[in-house]
Amino acid sequence: MRQFSYTIKASAGIHAIPAALLAQEAKKYKSFISIAKDTTESDITKLLKVVAMSVKKGDSVLVNVEGDDEELAAGEMEAFFQRYL
Repeated sequence: MRQFSYTIKASAGIHAIPAALLAQEAKKYKSFISIAKDTTESDITKLLKVVAMSVKKGDSVLVNVEGDDEELAAGEMEAFFQRYL
């Protein structure tokens, strides 16, 4: 399993559009990818669940990646977060 933490820098946090882009990016990989904030964790491809987490600017999230291509997926997802969130 690979994981990384990230502090959200986007002023709007993770709302519907970024959540949809996250889900789209995660679906490129075979690995299971989840996002956690405080005690809440969700499959990153579940758009409504990610939006319901109410991730705001300044919140820290933990992204877990587990599967056959976890090294590639974790690197690409971290780059996605840094680029867009």
